[in-house]
Amino acid sequence: MSEITILVIEDDPAVRRGIVDVLEYAGYRTLEAADGHVGMELALKANYRLLLLDLVMPGPSGFQILEALKRKRPGQAVIILSARGEENDRVRGLTTGADDYVVKPFSMKELLARVDAVLRRTCERAAPADLRPLPGGTVDFKERVIHFTAGRREELSEREADLLRYLLDSQGRIVSREEILRNLWGLDPDRTETRTIDMHIMHLRTKLGDKDQSLLATVRGKGYRWTP
Repeated sequence: MSEITILVIEDDPAVRRGIVDVLEYAGYRTLEAADGHVGMELALKANYRLLLLDLVMPGPSGFQILEALKRKRPGQAVIILSARGEENDRVRGLTTGADDYVVKPFSMKELLARVDAVLRRTCERAAPADLRPLPGGTVDFKERVIHFTAGRREELSEREADLLRYLLDSQGRIVSREEILRNLWGLDPDRTETRTIDMHIMHLRTKLGDKDQSLLATVRGKGYRWTP
């Protein structure tokens, strides 16, 4: 079975069961929710690669879940599943952050093709170059080494390299401890001591020579921001 997990939020039990069965037969792991309340909880806190999201259901709507994801988990891959095929709904869904929009009724063969296409695109999106410029040097993520123009070099642990890459990719956005634990390391923030993030940030600052936090700033009560 694939290590890729797909979350299905769909209130129609027959449709949800059919989607889950097809995904699992294709080798994916699945999580599922039958309404917007459970769906919102899983969408924001669970570990998954792709979300298949119905728009109209009891509790928070699909659009409300999309808005919450845009704030809490930007970049999350989402395919909307909806009987509402009007242009305005499609445009609203795509501009709110969805990667694709599938109108019901749809064939399971078509759905799998859309799933595969979105997963390919998001994997490509998440595969940046191994060499990245830094103020005063370059980081080689393949070798996990920072090379400074003055000749100094600093080796990074795997966790440090992953964290630095994630912060660089955030492009100045504030990144919370919870987001790092959930999206980067696949841990449940409610069950993990957040001091582990603080320690990795401290080690990164030391290796970057960032004593005054001019590169990697702490935003009190919110998280961290890369500000070159």
